[in-house]
Amino acid sequence: MSVITLTSDYGLVDHRVAAVKGKILTLNENVKTVDVTHEIQAYNLLQTAYIVRNAYPYFPKGSVHVISVDSFHTPDRKFLLYKADGHFFIAADNGVLSLIFYDIKPEAVYEITFNSSYEDELHFSSTDIFAPVAVHLQKGGLPEVIGRKFDNPKQLSMPRSVYNESEQILVGEIMYIDNFGNVVSNINRKFFEKCSLGYAHFLVKFRNLALSRVHDRYTDIVYDWSKEQEYHGKAAAVFNEAGLLELTIYKGNRDNGAKTLFGLQVGEKIYVEFEK
Repeated sequence: MSVITLTSDYGLVDHRVAAVKGKILTLNENVKTVDVTHEIQAYNLLQTAYIVRNAYPYFPKGSVHVISVDSFHTPDRKFLLYKADGHFFIAADNGVLSLIFYDIKPEAVYEITFNSSYEDELHFSSTDIFAPVAVHLQKGGLPEVIGRKFDNPKQLSMPRSVYNESEQILVGEIMYIDNFGNVVSNINRKFFEKCSLGYAHFLVKFRNLALSRVHDRYTDIVYDWSKEQEYHGKAAAVFNEAGLLELTIYKGNRDNGAKTLFGLQVGEKIYVEFEK
């Protein structure tokens, strides 16, 4: 049986998350719901895309993913259903789905028409639209019953790293900072390896700091087998599980992680300089 996942910028203090879950249970008391996160920064679509993109592949095919970020109802707002990579995704037509699937073409896109005839009675999109649609799909219902094919969803551009061949430099930017203060860039491993062909050395540069190595996994950072010691507090660059270049402090946290100690923010540049 497929599950319903919930992602929102509602936080956990207010009633909204409980209201959505209550509505889902009212429609199907046996449904399994999983919280991805409700701590998205308000209206932050890039953060949402990073988290959902890296979470959904671990769920069973056919799962329904409700994305309640920047999703409040307005008279002119459309709500969409994406069928992509064997999963269903429900969100407002605000571009977040194009960020999640910047390199994957959806199998189908629908404008949700469920409850559209009761426009004046709609108050909270996640309970009045998203929850019924999610339960319908979770039960095996057809998308065509609750929506119509839609060809023009809003598109946003995922920030891409670029390579300046004349200067032998790869330019990326910080796109996400996690709960441990790790700083994630938009430089992916495949592009990095392509740009590094023919070069013997490189430096990862940010602010006034530089690192001369990118580790393949976190376990390469945490222990120096030759010296038999852990690298507590070590600054390092690593390709994370999403295949993106990440700056980290081993055993750092929100207060003393890479974000704080390096002074980096989302949107700042990060460079890789190659040398022969």
